Amino acid sequence: MKKSQPSFSGKLQFHPAGPPVKQKNLVRRSREFLTADEVKLLIATAKTQGRYGIRDSLLILMTYRHAFRVGEVVDLKWDQVDMDNAKLYVNRLKNGDSSVHYLEGDELRALRKLKRDSATSAFVFCSERKGPLTTSSVHKLVARTGKLAEIEFPIHPHMLRHAKGYQLASKGVDTRAIQAYFGHKNIQHTVLYTKLDPSRFKGFGKDL
Repeated sequence: MKKSQPSFSGKLQFHPAGPPVKQKNLVRRSREFLTADEVKLLIATAKTQGRYGIRDSLLILMTYRHAFRVGEVVDLKWDQVDMDNAKLYVNRLKNGDSSVHYLEGDELRALRKLKRDSATSAFVFCSERKGPLTTSSVHKLVARTGKLAEIEFPIHPHMLRHAKGYQLASKGVDTRAIQAYFGHKNIQHTVLYTKLDPSRFKGFGKDL
């Protein structure tokens, strides 16, 4: 039997048995950030998960609080942490502007505990072999914790960074200050957070 020749219609065609196509974000979830309550739930859930509870919960907390990209948090080293003065040197990737953030009391307490447990590693968040966690392992950690916390949609680490941006914008923090905190070179990346701040629409619905 003669085999039919493939035709070209001007559009790429894929065989049904080919690789799966990744769903668009809007199909997988309705938003790309977490609320403050969801972040708290993630942290609390991570604390209960086995021998790495302190490490994992602190990683989630600091990723949110300091608006880390996943590559920045896995590369965080102890020489960036000044526990005596409660300061953190934040080294931004993607040609971003690095800065110094303050550390809060709960972070300092967890960091001291983590330091005792991983004294031989240069990295704050290290694996069992004392090397840095991989970006893949952090993605899996956050996704797994989201399921355990029964968050209703799949989550990823960058949603923690977005959560911080929206939290600061909703508090009325100046856009330039948010830009500096996030290390954005271009303020248009920061405006993303102020665009979704609902406070500017307060009272708009009180006409009836």
